[in-house]
Amino acid sequence: MAAISQAVCRRASSLGCRLRSTYVRKMRYLNDLKEDDSLCRQAQTSGTFYLFHNLFPFLQKAGTKYLVPQVNAAEMKRILEKFKETGQWIENSVLIGCSDEHVAHFALDLAGVLEKSAIESELKGSFTDLRKALFVVDGKDSPLLASAQSLLRWHDSHQFCSKTGQPTQKNVAGSKRVCHASGITYYPQMSPVVISLVSDGSRCLLARQPSFPQGMYTALSGFCDLGENVEETVRREVAEEVGLEVKSLQYSASQHWPFPSSCLMIACHALVGAQQAEIHMNSAELEEARWFSLEEIVEGLKREPRSSKRDDGSLLPWFPPKQAIAHQLISEWVEQQTS
Repeated sequence: MAAISQAVCRRASSLGCRLRSTYVRKMRYLNDLKEDDSLCRQAQTSGTFYLFHNLFPFLQKAGTKYLVPQVNAAEMKRILEKFKETGQWIENSVLIGCSDEHVAHFALDLAGVLEKSAIESELKGSFTDLRKALFVVDGKDSPLLASAQSLLRWHDSHQFCSKTGQPTQKNVAGSKRVCHASGITYYPQMSPVVISLVSDGSRCLLARQPSFPQGMYTALSGFCDLGENVEETVRREVAEEVGLEVKSLQYSASQHWPFPSSCLMIACHALVGAQQAEIHMNSAELEEARWFSLEEIVEGLKREPRSSKRDDGSLLPWFPPKQAIAHQLISEWVEQQTS
């Protein structure tokens, strides 16, 4: 019996090593692609491409679902040639990942190369605003689209050196840009943002800004100031926006978010004193902020965006969809309250 148990453990350990090795090999291959222009250029000839137009990702509708097509290199070359463009445009793509089999994935923005309507007609799909696309595609595609758009946007806005004003040159993978006049190398960066679900123990606080879709409420969020740590940012943002003092906080998770630019959302639960829970809202920041009971939150999680109206025509509250980390925070709070 002991021998059988040891054999099972060895097989499990071997499987774990293989899985880890697959990941390690994949990450090292991606790093090689970022550092070796010739290797990356070779990978473009067998890779797949996610298409964008003015930063709008290309989607295809299949029944009730929206798919994110991956165009292979041969098809990409055929399309470019059909519309009298050279394959050199493929070098404008940026590396965004690879499969476990080391098939490289690239993102390519065709604005300025092909007409939007032409590519939509050719591939039977449409270029869609990313804010909508993130919530209608499969969950595994959302992070890839967000990363791709962020990287494409970064390259578009960093074409010149901030010191010399001279043009910068991207490497083939798009993992950096170099100003050859000054020798400065620029790398894509993310801005840290805290998103905090505030609770007084039995209720949670959600708010909305004027720019939000009608009826949508979410957790408080704000950029980290220079020199702040996460805890200081949470306490400051809650104090600034709703006039409450955070007594304790707990980290939940993080998520890349491409709006308004490339952000790292750091999600936390923040607890305030139940006896000091009167909201003093900063109207320059928010349109509304209020406490929600557990029952209201549970009902709100069931609603689709803009789905339910009151008698006066106003929308009942609804919350960000599952792909947003705010949804995770709200769902965790419900679990805490009901456990």
